[in-house]
Amino acid sequence: MFSDVVNFIKSQFPNRDFIPLHEPRFIGNEKKYLLDTIDSTFVSSVGAYVDKFENMMQDITKTKKAVAVVNGTAGIQVALRLIGVKSGDEVLTQALTFVATANAIAYNQAKPVFLDVDRDTMGLSPDAIQNFLEEYGELREDGCYNKKNGNRIAACLPMHTFGFPVRIDEIIKICSLWKIPVVEDAAESLGSEYKGQQTGSFGEVGVFSFNGNKIVTSGGGGAIVTNNTALGIKAKYLTTTAKQPHAYEYVHDSLGYNYRMPNLNAALACAQLEKLNWFLEKKRELAKSYEEFFKGSDTIFRTELPETKVNYWLMCVELENRNARDLFLKETNDAKVMTRPIWELMFRLPMYENCFKDEQINARFLVDRIVNIPSSVK
Repeated sequence: MFSDVVNFIKSQFPNRDFIPLHEPRFIGNEKKYLLDTIDSTFVSSVGAYVDKFENMMQDITKTKKAVAVVNGTAGIQVALRLIGVKSGDEVLTQALTFVATANAIAYNQAKPVFLDVDRDTMGLSPDAIQNFLEEYGELREDGCYNKKNGNRIAACLPMHTFGFPVRIDEIIKICSLWKIPVVEDAAESLGSEYKGQQTGSFGEVGVFSFNGNKIVTSGGGGAIVTNNTALGIKAKYLTTTAKQPHAYEYVHDSLGYNYRMPNLNAALACAQLEKLNWFLEKKRELAKSYEEFFKGSDTIFRTELPETKVNYWLMCVELENRNARDLFLKETNDAKVMTRPIWELMFRLPMYENCFKDEQINARFLVDRIVNIPSSVK
Protein backbone atom coordinates (compact mmCIF):
# COMPACT_ATOMS: atom_id res chain seq x y z
CA MET A 1 0.00 0.00 0.00
CA PHE A 2 2.83 2.40 0.84
CA SER A 3 5.48 1.05 -1.53
CA ASP A 4 5.45 4.32 -3.47
CA VAL A 5 6.30 6.17 -0.26
CA VAL A 6 9.16 3.79 0.47
CA ASN A 7 10.55 4.19 -3.05
CA PHE A 8 10.31 7.97 -2.91
CA ILE A 9 12.10 8.21 0.43
CA LYS A 10 14.81 5.88 -0.84
CA SER A 11 15.22 8.13 -3.86
CA GLN A 12 15.89 11.05 -1.53
CA PHE A 13 18.59 9.12 0.33
CA PRO A 14 20.15 6.92 -2.39
CA ASN A 15 22.67 4.14 -1.91
CA ARG A 16 21.64 3.44 1.65
CA ASP A 17 20.83 0.00 3.06
CA PHE A 18 19.08 1.63 6.01
CA ILE A 19 17.62 5.13 6.17
CA PRO A 20 17.54 6.51 9.73
CA LEU A 21 15.05 9.02 11.02
CA HIS A 22 17.62 11.72 11.63
CA GLU A 23 21.39 11.59 11.70
CA PRO A 24 23.97 14.34 12.24
CA ARG A 25 26.12 15.84 9.52
CA PHE A 26 29.69 16.86 10.34
CA ILE A 27 30.88 18.93 7.40
CA GLY A 28 32.50 21.96 9.00
CA ASN A 29 35.08 22.69 11.68
CA GLU A 30 34.08 19.88 14.04
CA LYS A 31 37.39 17.99 13.96
CA LYS A 32 39.47 21.17 14.07
CA TYR A 33 37.66 22.53 17.11
CA LEU A 34 37.76 19.19 18.92
CA LEU A 35 41.52 18.98 18.38
CA ASP A 36 41.80 22.54 19.66
CA THR A 37 40.21 21.51 22.95
CA ILE A 38 42.51 18.50 23.28
CA ASP A 39 45.58 20.62 22.56
CA SER A 40 44.43 23.20 25.10
CA THR A 41 43.83 20.46 27.73
CA PHE A 42 40.56 22.24 28.62
CA VAL A 43 38.25 19.36 27.77
CA SER A 44 35.88 19.57 30.72
CA SER A 45 33.49 22.29 31.89
CA VAL A 46 35.75 25.32 31.48
CA GLY A 47 37.09 26.46 28.14
CA ALA A 48 36.95 28.97 25.33
CA TYR A 49 34.37 27.00 23.35
CA VAL A 50 31.86 27.08 26.19
CA ASP A 51 32.05 30.88 26.13
CA LYS A 52 31.90 30.93 22.34
CA PHE A 53 28.88 28.64 22.29
CA GLU A 54 26.99 30.82 24.75
CA ASN A 55 27.76 33.94 22.73
CA MET A 56 26.63 32.23 19.51
CA MET A 57 23.35 31.17 21.11
CA GLN A 58 22.73 34.72 22.31
CA ASP A 59 23.28 35.98 18.77
CA ILE A 60 21.09 33.33 17.13
CA THR A 61 18.17 33.69 19.54
CA LYS A 62 18.68 37.45 20.02
CA THR A 63 18.56 37.06 23.78
CA LYS A 64 20.64 38.75 26.45
CA LYS A 65 22.04 35.68 28.17
CA ALA A 66 22.67 32.07 27.17
CA VAL A 67 23.97 29.34 29.46
CA ALA A 68 25.42 26.05 28.23
CA VAL A 69 24.14 22.97 30.06
CA VAL A 70 24.60 19.23 29.84
CA ASN A 71 21.25 18.54 28.15
CA GLY A 72 17.86 20.04 27.46
CA THR A 73 16.10 18.17 30.26
CA ALA A 74 18.46 19.63 32.84
CA GLY A 75 17.94 23.03 31.27
CA ILE A 76 14.17 22.86 31.69
CA GLN A 77 14.51 21.64 35.26
CA VAL A 78 16.68 24.63 36.12
CA ALA A 79 14.53 27.06 34.11
CA LEU A 80 11.47 26.10 36.15
CA ARG A 81 13.38 26.61 39.36
CA LEU A 82 14.62 29.99 38.14
CA ILE A 83 11.07 31.30 37.79
CA GLY A 84 10.09 30.01 41.21
CA VAL A 85 8.53 26.58 40.73
CA LYS A 86 8.52 24.75 44.05
CA SER A 87 7.44 21.44 45.49
CA GLY A 88 3.69 20.93 45.24
CA ASP A 89 3.17 23.60 42.58
CA GLU A 90 1.35 22.92 39.32
CA VAL A 91 2.80 23.54 35.87
CA LEU A 92 0.54 23.79 32.82
CA THR A 93 1.92 21.80 29.89
CA GLN A 94 0.97 19.39 27.10
CA ALA A 95 0.63 15.62 27.17
CA LEU A 96 1.70 15.38 23.54
CA THR A 97 5.42 15.80 24.14
CA PHE A 98 8.65 13.96 24.78
CA VAL A 99 8.85 12.65 28.33
CA ALA A 100 11.61 15.13 29.26
CA THR A 101 9.06 17.95 29.43
CA ALA A 102 7.05 16.22 32.14
CA ASN A 103 10.11 14.80 33.86
CA ALA A 104 11.65 18.25 34.30
CA ILE A 105 8.51 19.33 36.14
CA ALA A 106 8.63 16.24 38.37
CA TYR A 107 12.31 16.82 39.15
CA ASN A 108 11.20 20.02 40.87
CA GLN A 109 8.63 18.01 42.86
CA ALA A 110 5.92 19.91 41.00
CA LYS A 111 2.85 18.47 39.28
CA PRO A 112 2.24 18.57 35.52
CA VAL A 113 -1.23 19.62 34.41
CA PHE A 114 -1.82 18.18 30.95
CA LEU A 115 -3.83 20.44 28.65
CA ASP A 116 -4.77 19.81 25.03
CA VAL A 117 -2.81 20.89 21.98
CA ASP A 118 -3.94 22.64 18.82
CA ARG A 119 -4.36 20.22 15.95
CA ASP A 120 -2.47 22.40 13.47
CA THR A 121 0.56 23.33 15.61
CA MET A 122 0.63 20.06 17.62
CA GLY A 123 1.63 22.30 20.55
CA LEU A 124 -0.08 23.61 23.67
CA SER A 125 -3.41 25.28 22.89
CA PRO A 126 -4.11 28.81 24.16
CA ASP A 127 -7.81 27.95 24.21
CA ALA A 128 -7.15 24.93 26.43
CA ILE A 129 -5.15 27.13 28.83
CA GLN A 130 -7.91 29.74 28.91
CA ASN A 131 -10.62 27.13 29.51
CA PHE A 132 -8.67 25.53 32.34
CA LEU A 133 -7.94 28.83 34.07
CA GLU A 134 -11.52 30.03 33.80
CA GLU A 135 -12.68 26.85 35.53
CA TYR A 136 -9.88 26.26 38.01
CA GLY A 137 -7.83 29.44 38.28
CA GLU A 138 -8.01 31.95 41.11
CA LEU A 139 -5.92 35.10 41.11
CA ARG A 140 -4.41 36.08 44.42
CA GLU A 141 -1.99 38.82 45.36
CA ASP A 142 0.97 36.45 45.16
CA GLY A 143 0.00 34.63 41.97
CA CYS A 144 -2.45 32.15 40.49
CA TYR A 145 -3.89 29.22 42.42
CA ASN A 146 -6.01 26.20 41.60
CA LYS A 147 -9.20 26.97 43.53
CA LYS A 148 -10.21 23.29 43.55
CA ASN A 149 -7.14 22.01 45.39
CA GLY A 150 -5.28 25.12 46.61
CA ASN A 151 -2.08 24.39 44.67
CA ARG A 152 -0.19 27.31 43.18
CA ILE A 153 -0.13 27.34 39.38
CA ALA A 154 3.50 28.38 39.12
CA ALA A 155 4.38 28.13 35.43
CA CYS A 156 3.30 27.28 31.91
CA LEU A 157 5.58 25.06 29.80
CA PRO A 158 4.63 24.84 26.09
CA MET A 159 6.73 22.75 23.71
CA HIS A 160 7.32 23.55 20.02
CA THR A 161 6.60 20.08 18.66
CA PHE A 162 9.07 18.88 15.99
CA GLY A 163 10.05 22.54 15.49
CA PHE A 164 6.51 23.76 14.70
CA PRO A 165 5.95 26.92 16.78
CA VAL A 166 3.01 27.10 19.15
CA ARG A 167 0.89 30.26 19.31
CA ILE A 168 3.32 31.54 21.87
CA ASP A 169 2.17 35.17 21.86
CA GLU A 170 -1.39 34.12 22.72
CA ILE A 171 -0.12 31.79 25.44
CA ILE A 172 1.99 34.54 27.00
CA LYS A 173 -0.88 37.03 26.85
CA ILE A 174 -3.23 34.67 28.69
CA CYS A 175 -0.61 33.64 31.23
CA SER A 176 0.37 37.25 31.92
CA LEU A 177 -3.23 38.06 32.87
CA TRP A 178 -3.14 35.17 35.32
CA LYS A 179 0.37 35.98 36.68
CA ILE A 180 1.83 32.75 35.34
CA PRO A 181 5.39 32.89 33.92
CA VAL A 182 6.11 30.99 30.72
CA VAL A 183 9.11 28.73 30.04
CA GLU A 184 9.51 27.61 26.42
CA ASP A 185 10.55 24.05 25.75
CA ALA A 186 12.33 24.89 22.50
CA ALA A 187 14.37 21.69 22.57
CA GLU A 188 13.32 20.79 19.01
CA SER A 189 12.94 24.23 17.46
CA LEU A 190 16.37 25.81 17.03
CA GLY A 191 16.06 28.03 13.95
CA SER A 192 12.26 28.10 13.96
CA GLU A 193 10.54 31.48 14.01
CA TYR A 194 7.15 32.79 15.04
CA LYS A 195 6.16 36.15 13.56
CA GLY A 196 9.80 36.82 12.72
CA GLN A 197 11.15 36.06 16.19
CA GLN A 198 13.17 33.02 17.22
CA THR A 199 11.38 30.43 19.30
CA GLY A 200 12.78 30.20 22.79
CA SER A 201 13.04 33.98 23.09
CA PHE A 202 9.41 34.77 23.95
CA GLY A 203 9.03 33.38 27.46
CA GLU A 204 10.81 34.28 30.67
CA VAL A 205 13.24 31.47 29.83
CA GLY A 206 13.75 29.22 26.81
CA VAL A 207 15.58 25.90 26.61
CA PHE A 208 17.19 24.14 23.64
CA SER A 209 18.57 20.62 23.19
CA PHE A 210 21.68 19.58 21.27
CA ASN A 211 21.24 15.84 21.56
CA GLY A 212 22.71 13.62 18.84
CA ASN A 213 19.48 13.56 16.83
CA LYS A 214 18.81 17.31 16.84
CA ILE A 215 19.24 19.70 13.89
CA VAL A 216 22.49 20.87 15.54
CA THR A 217 24.24 18.50 17.92
CA SER A 218 26.96 18.64 20.53
CA GLY A 219 26.64 14.92 21.19
CA GLY A 220 24.84 15.80 24.40
CA GLY A 221 24.06 19.29 25.51
CA GLY A 222 21.54 22.05 25.97
CA ALA A 223 21.20 25.79 26.41
CA ILE A 224 19.14 28.06 28.61
CA VAL A 225 18.37 31.47 27.08
CA THR A 226 16.68 34.51 28.56
CA ASN A 227 16.28 38.26 28.18
CA ASN A 228 16.35 38.59 31.96
CA THR A 229 20.05 39.03 32.66
CA ALA A 230 19.64 38.39 36.37
CA LEU A 231 17.96 35.06 35.69
CA GLY A 232 20.69 34.19 33.22
CA ILE A 233 23.41 34.88 35.77
CA LYS A 234 21.56 32.77 38.32
CA ALA A 235 21.19 29.97 35.75
CA LYS A 236 24.96 29.92 35.24
CA TYR A 237 25.50 29.92 38.99
CA LEU A 238 23.08 27.08 39.73
CA THR A 239 24.30 24.88 36.88
CA THR A 240 27.93 25.24 37.97
CA THR A 241 27.32 23.81 41.47
CA ALA A 242 26.39 27.18 43.05
CA LYS A 243 30.03 27.86 43.83
CA GLN A 244 31.01 31.30 45.03
CA PRO A 245 33.73 32.84 42.82
CA HIS A 246 37.17 32.37 44.40
CA ALA A 247 40.63 31.53 43.14
CA TYR A 248 40.96 28.42 45.30
CA GLU A 249 38.28 28.17 48.01
CA TYR A 250 35.28 25.91 47.46
CA VAL A 251 32.23 27.48 49.06
CA HIS A 252 28.73 26.61 47.81
CA ASP A 253 25.87 28.61 49.30
CA SER A 254 22.87 27.05 47.54
CA LEU A 255 21.71 23.68 46.24
CA GLY A 256 23.28 23.70 42.81
CA TYR A 257 23.73 21.22 39.99
CA ASN A 258 26.71 19.88 38.10
CA TYR A 259 24.96 20.53 34.79
CA ARG A 260 27.89 22.10 32.93
CA MET A 261 28.46 21.42 29.26
CA PRO A 262 32.04 20.17 28.73
CA ASN A 263 34.30 22.20 26.46
CA LEU A 264 34.59 19.19 24.12
CA ASN A 265 30.85 19.21 23.53
CA ALA A 266 30.80 22.98 23.19
CA ALA A 267 33.49 22.79 20.51
CA LEU A 268 31.33 20.38 18.51
CA ALA A 269 28.29 22.62 19.02
CA CYS A 270 30.12 25.72 17.80
CA ALA A 271 31.15 24.03 14.57
CA GLN A 272 27.59 22.83 14.07
CA LEU A 273 26.06 26.24 14.79
CA GLU A 274 28.28 27.71 12.10
CA LYS A 275 26.39 25.50 9.63
CA LEU A 276 22.90 26.13 11.06
CA ASN A 277 21.65 28.29 8.20
CA TRP A 278 22.90 25.76 5.66
CA PHE A 279 21.18 22.94 7.57
CA LEU A 280 17.95 24.94 7.64
CA GLU A 281 18.13 25.59 3.90
CA LYS A 282 18.69 21.91 3.11
CA LYS A 283 15.89 20.91 5.47
CA ARG A 284 13.49 23.19 3.64
CA GLU A 285 14.52 21.70 0.30
CA LEU A 286 13.74 18.20 1.57
CA ALA A 287 10.44 19.40 3.04
CA LYS A 288 9.48 20.89 -0.31
CA SER A 289 10.19 17.59 -2.04
CA TYR A 290 7.99 15.75 0.46
CA GLU A 291 5.24 18.34 0.11
CA GLU A 292 5.18 17.90 -3.65
CA PHE A 293 5.21 14.11 -3.40
CA PHE A 294 2.33 13.85 -0.92
CA LYS A 295 0.20 16.56 -2.55
CA GLY A 296 -3.23 15.21 -3.45
CA SER A 297 -2.81 11.94 -1.52
CA ASP A 298 -4.65 10.71 1.56
CA THR A 299 -1.40 11.14 3.51
CA ILE A 300 -0.93 14.75 4.57
CA PHE A 301 2.57 16.19 4.83
CA ARG A 302 2.67 18.72 7.68
CA THR A 303 3.93 22.15 6.56
CA GLU A 304 4.48 25.43 8.33
CA LEU A 305 1.57 27.73 9.16
CA PRO A 306 1.28 31.41 8.20
CA GLU A 307 3.52 33.70 10.27
CA THR A 308 5.81 30.81 11.16
CA LYS A 309 9.10 29.50 9.83
CA VAL A 310 9.72 25.87 10.74
CA ASN A 311 13.14 24.28 11.06
CA TYR A 312 11.66 20.94 9.90
CA TRP A 313 13.73 19.10 12.48
CA LEU A 314 11.55 16.00 12.26
CA MET A 315 9.18 16.02 9.31
CA CYS A 316 5.88 14.30 9.73
CA VAL A 317 2.83 13.05 7.91
CA GLU A 318 -0.74 12.63 9.05
CA LEU A 319 -2.43 9.34 8.16
CA GLU A 320 -6.19 8.76 7.81
CA ASN A 321 -6.57 6.78 11.03
CA ARG A 322 -4.79 4.49 13.49
CA ASN A 323 -4.95 1.47 11.20
CA ALA A 324 -3.39 3.39 8.31
CA ARG A 325 -0.74 4.73 10.69
CA ASP A 326 0.19 1.26 11.90
CA LEU A 327 0.36 -0.11 8.35
CA PHE A 328 2.54 2.83 7.27
CA LEU A 329 4.90 2.19 10.18
CA LYS A 330 5.17 -1.52 9.46
CA GLU A 331 5.73 -1.23 5.71
CA THR A 332 8.33 1.52 5.95
CA ASN A 333 10.30 -0.04 8.80
CA ASP A 334 10.16 -3.48 7.18
CA ALA A 335 11.75 -1.82 4.14
CA LYS A 336 14.54 -0.41 6.36
CA VAL A 337 13.16 3.10 6.13
CA MET A 338 12.91 4.31 9.70
CA THR A 339 9.64 5.98 10.63
CA ARG A 340 8.31 6.61 14.11
CA PRO A 341 4.94 7.35 15.71
CA ILE A 342 4.50 10.44 17.83
CA TRP A 343 5.24 9.90 21.53
CA GLU A 344 2.84 8.13 23.84
CA LEU A 345 0.68 10.68 25.64
CA MET A 346 2.14 11.51 29.03
CA PHE A 347 -0.98 10.65 31.05
CA ARG A 348 -0.81 7.12 29.65
CA LEU A 349 2.59 6.59 31.30
CA PRO A 350 2.48 5.00 34.77
CA MET A 351 4.27 7.85 36.56
CA TYR A 352 1.82 10.46 35.23
CA GLU A 353 -1.44 8.51 35.02
CA ASN A 354 -2.90 10.28 38.07
CA CYS A 355 -2.12 13.81 36.89
CA PHE A 356 -4.88 16.18 35.82
CA LYS A 357 -5.79 16.13 32.15
CA ASP A 358 -8.53 17.79 30.14
CA GLU A 359 -10.39 15.97 27.36
CA GLN A 360 -7.29 15.83 25.12
CA ILE A 361 -9.42 15.68 21.97
CA ASN A 362 -6.73 16.94 19.61
CA ALA A 363 -3.88 15.10 21.32
CA ARG A 364 -5.74 11.79 21.01
CA PHE A 365 -6.49 12.54 17.35
CA LEU A 366 -2.84 13.29 16.57
CA VAL A 367 -1.29 10.38 18.44
CA ASP A 368 -3.36 8.03 16.27
CA ARG A 369 -2.24 9.63 13.00
CA ILE A 370 1.12 11.42 13.10
CA VAL A 371 4.26 9.65 11.91
CA ASN A 372 7.78 11.05 11.61
CA ILE A 373 9.61 10.29 8.38
CA PRO A 374 13.36 10.47 7.52
CA SER A 375 14.47 14.07 7.96
CA SER A 376 18.26 14.11 7.77
CA VAL A 377 20.12 16.82 5.91
CA LYS A 378 21.14 15.22 2.59
